[in-house]
Amino acid sequence: MKVLVMGAGVIGVTTAYYLAKAGCEVVVIDRQPGPALETSFANAGEVSPGYASPWAGPGVPLKAVRWILDKYGPLVVRPQADLRMWRWILQMLRNCTAERYAVNKARMVLVAEYSRDCLRALRAETGIAYDERSQGTLQLFRKQSQIDGASGDIEVLREYGVPFEVLDRDGCVRAEPGLAPVRDIFVGGLRLPDDETGDCHLFTQRLEQLAAALGVQFVYGASIASIDVSAGRVSQVTTDRGIFTADKFVVALGSFSPLLLKPLGIDIPVYPVKGYSITVPMIDDALAPQSTVMDETYKVAITRLGDRIRIGGTAEVGDYKVRLLPDRRGALDRSLRDLFPRGGDLSCSTFWSGLRPMTPDGTPIIGATHLANLHLNTGHGTLGWTMACGAARVVADQLTGRKPDIATDDLSYKRYH
Repeated sequence: MKVLVMGAGVIGVTTAYYLAKAGCEVVVIDRQPGPALETSFANAGEVSPGYASPWAGPGVPLKAVRWILDKYGPLVVRPQADLRMWRWILQMLRNCTAERYAVNKARMVLVAEYSRDCLRALRAETGIAYDERSQGTLQLFRKQSQIDGASGDIEVLREYGVPFEVLDRDGCVRAEPGLAPVRDIFVGGLRLPDDETGDCHLFTQRLEQLAAALGVQFVYGASIASIDVSAGRVSQVTTDRGIFTADKFVVALGSFSPLLLKPLGIDIPVYPVKGYSITVPMIDDALAPQSTVMDETYKVAITRLGDRIRIGGTAEVGDYKVRLLPDRRGALDRSLRDLFPRGGDLSCSTFWSGLRPMTPDGTPIIGATHLANLHLNTGHGTLGWTMACGAARVVADQLTGRKPDIATDDLSYKRYH
């Protein structure tokens, strides 16, 4: 069976790899000159199933107002004359109830936990290396109210058997010794010891090589003009590099997926939420993060990647333009200065921005469509790196007729209809 995968980010490349392992002939097309050069290029570096939570939750609308008004707040909304944007915002607000939050988080944790297990198996089988560490995530609280507000997340973690530790100030310093000089800034934390870190771009590059060794063909510099349909099936994909045919097709195009799917009568609520990161060289190992520290106040993740530190955050809702806006790095700089002031060299930082493909309920869209041979693997939001291997394995199982290892009924786009 020949499968065409559209998109060579971490989602597309992992999908191609698992399809090839399942015995498929696979071709991957992407408009970029190489793999993982957009959203997957410089994300926060977290593989955090325990931190898999929807952005929509109780109290978020009121928090959003405060964040928008805060110069260093994690949320920016740039109004556009785009009905898709406003519909997405309204759908997200509808999910800001305790009941929907619990359902959505449960779905996300299921996929993320499974994905972490798939990643570990992949690493054991192939020896793939990507500046990975398996030392957990520390969600750091500067206020007691943040600890109190985490009780709902803790209940879901407990329900699904996800290991966690609620730490006081001393416990946080034991987990991340580099925080010792600034211990008065925070009051406690929630540690998820099974979380991992790693360079998503490096992982995708190396997995591409492993996939190519299995026979996967990668065609770069191919911009998709249309997905063409005949008799209820995709017949071909037209690009500026020619026409591509296959038996089955997978759309893994992140934020751009809905633009190509809409002419096919497939309406998915995926909208780009822009994220920013800076990467700095590490100065002092003892005063740098050992894994990931999530600064809950600014919603900023500070992650150790080899001899570098990646600081990622911000949610900017607006358009599809990727711009490096200086005011958006303020919270990133501030978090590093506050928590690891002597850990990394901000004077030598590189600044990046990318589009996260977000769904209003936080859960990715994985599975079949009404077109007999078209599958989707998109909408992973900030958790594409976390969910990549598991989502790819599910799609490969579905396309090859194997029953997936996890429940998938609620992952299809049909949940919105």
